[in-house]
Amino acid sequence: MKGFKDFIMRGNLIQLAVAFIIGGAFATVVTTFTAIILALIGKLGGSPDFSNYNPSNVPVGKFLTALVAFLILAFVVYFFIVKPYESLKARFEKPAAPGDTVESLLAEIRDELRTKA
Repeated sequence: MKGFKDFIMRGNLIQLAVAFIIGGAFATVVTTFTAIILALIGKLGGSPDFSNYNPSNVPVGKFLTALVAFLILAFVVYFFIVKPYESLKARFEKPAAPGDTVESLLAEIRDELRTKA
């Protein structure tokens, strides 16, 4: 029982549960926003619903609609979540401490090998 209790009380499990709950709620927001974008596209150039498109009796319409919705969703996530997050992270991230780089360590090893040879 102690192992199970330790597993349940582990911090990253709680963080994962919170992330899952927030992700589910956020999915609703993004889906609704995608519906707004699709409605605006519909007002500009006709309905973006391709569900009834069946060339040669091949039902590709639902796939096209899902593809357009996915591209809009990816656009929204990238430009309204990922890019602002990266810029905030860059603004508040501490610069890396000046230290040994891979190149400087390799040069040091090379120099030491030269002196021993």
